[in-house]
Amino acid sequence: MLGFPPPYPLTFTPARIDGAYRASLMKSDKASWLRVTLEVEAELAEAVAEVLSRVISSGIAIESTEIEANAEDEGRAVGPLRVSGYIPVDEELEAKRLKLERGLKALGLIQQVPMPEYSIIEDSNWMEAWKAHYRPLKVGAGLLVLPAWADVETGGRIPIRIDPGMAFGTGVHPTTQLSLALLEKEVRAGASVLDVGCGSGILSIAAAKLGAGKVVGVDIDAKAIENALHNAKLNEVDIRLEAGSLDELRNGAFGIQQADVVVANILATILMRLLAEGLADLVVAGGRLILSGILDEQRAEMLAALEGAQLRMVEERQMGDWLGLLVDRAGNR
Repeated sequence: MLGFPPPYPLTFTPARIDGAYRASLMKSDKASWLRVTLEVEAELAEAVAEVLSRVISSGIAIESTEIEANAEDEGRAVGPLRVSGYIPVDEELEAKRLKLERGLKALGLIQQVPMPEYSIIEDSNWMEAWKAHYRPLKVGAGLLVLPAWADVETGGRIPIRIDPGMAFGTGVHPTTQLSLALLEKEVRAGASVLDVGCGSGILSIAAAKLGAGKVVGVDIDAKAIENALHNAKLNEVDIRLEAGSLDELRNGAFGIQQADVVVANILATILMRLLAEGLADLVVAGGRLILSGILDEQRAEMLAALEGAQLRMVEERQMGDWLGLLVDRAGNR
């Protein structure tokens, strides 16, 4: 999962939702959710999502505001990213909203962050709200990430159906696309795969559809696992998804201690901590580790962390400001 420092102590009081708007929220028995949305540059999206996740336990979505196709018609996210989540309309609404704005204000001390936009979502409009934003996305040479409800021709690509619901990781963020492309390159028929910080389960599902024999995904957030299990069922894949930690994986709590391919799409600061705690121990001799969630400006620090873990760079890919790294143990091959 994501990891960022807790908010700095602040004394400001953000503007409240105006009275008419609040009245319309509370009097309608259909107004079940307050949608929170921010459009930010790619390098801020993960940090903003982490701030929202402190208040919104049901999950945060990061989506592109525009998809661009190149000459080969390979879709990719461009422009700002939209970070959004949903707060239940109940007696805790105002307290949660204030906490969220304080967290964003604290993050704004480091880099300018816009204040969120709010909109009412009725229960009956929930799925329609998601459908309005999610479209199929081509990734790598042969993958297609698409919403669960989409009925489209795959064009021979491997479909990965994701129900965003109120969940984590829909494939549009560059870090996820980089991870998917490297998985496509590395997963062989019958290979074992570990997905550390699996979120929506999109990488675990992709690994299974690419032919992996055994796939285990773990995340420290039980809500993420609920959504991942739902997505695994949608894709009819046989994978194991568990709430758990790196230590539990290393101790064999989930029936596997090492894998041919290990993927971790998490913030770079968390990746570096996990490397120091033995993330590389999960990789079998001759196996590969895929790391994503790394900003270009963090490259040197990450390379130092890899060297400290006796790992070497095999391949580096970049999308915008984000890096995806393929590494193995120093001296392999």
